[in-house]
Amino acid sequence: MSNEGSRDVGVRSVERAIAILDLLAQGEWRTGAEVARGLQVHRSTALRLLATLERHALVERDQRTARYRLGRRLPQLASVVSGEFDLRYIARPVCEQVAGVTGETATFELLIGDDIVPIEQATASTSVVTVNWLGRRYPVHCTASGKAILAFSPQAVRERVLSGTLERVTPRTITDRAELEAQLDVARQAGVARTHEELELGLDAIAAPVFGANGEVVAALDVSGPSHRLGRPDLERLTVEGAADLSRRLGFRGRRAET
Repeated sequence: MSNEGSRDVGVRSVERAIAILDLLAQGEWRTGAEVARGLQVHRSTALRLLATLERHALVERDQRTARYRLGRRLPQLASVVSGEFDLRYIARPVCEQVAGVTGETATFELLIGDDIVPIEQATASTSVVTVNWLGRRYPVHCTASGKAILAFSPQAVRERVLSGTLERVTPRTITDRAELEAQLDVARQAGVARTHEELELGLDAIAAPVFGANGEVVAALDVSGPSHRLGRPDLERLTVEGAADLSRRLGFRGRRAET
């Protein structure tokens, strides 16, 4: 097949996937056969597209009835488009407060696609570290925020991210999936995740998950600084308290969604 032909097939698949989302947006659970009729495609084609969308949490399937509806990742994506300014407005005073009490850099970070994206940051006036993380994208597996978010994300999200290549960014980056999953389990129990020189040599970070009103993890609050300073015993508590404050400001009332 020519390159042009391959592109045409890819575009057609994207158009069909969008059509599925439009169909499911009508608000009813639908079987694969119903989706196929709506798209006027063979049932196997519809099921293949639905399976791909399900892997990315854009649709979800009821295991009992084998019916589909829109997935839980769509509100997160929509919030990035329509609510990033509001999130930054909410996060700013918390980041400033946490940076002030810890003496380190506090950053509010989202999972967008398969990357961690910082959208707000505050640095203590006494900090000698002046790295501006805003506007950059970072691999999930070597960031404290990425670990904190993955630890509390649905299994489908964890599987999607961990099934890819775990790039070695520094000699200390965790690239073994089993080891990383063990760290995520520990983070889920502890309520906080850590990295030690995994993104940048000499830099450590602590992060705690931030939950939205529906109980699903939506972001993380990250405290980062030189490795020799991040071992202080109070930093985990201060990070968790800051993340809890953010969660309350986003409407979370203490009941996390089942994952």
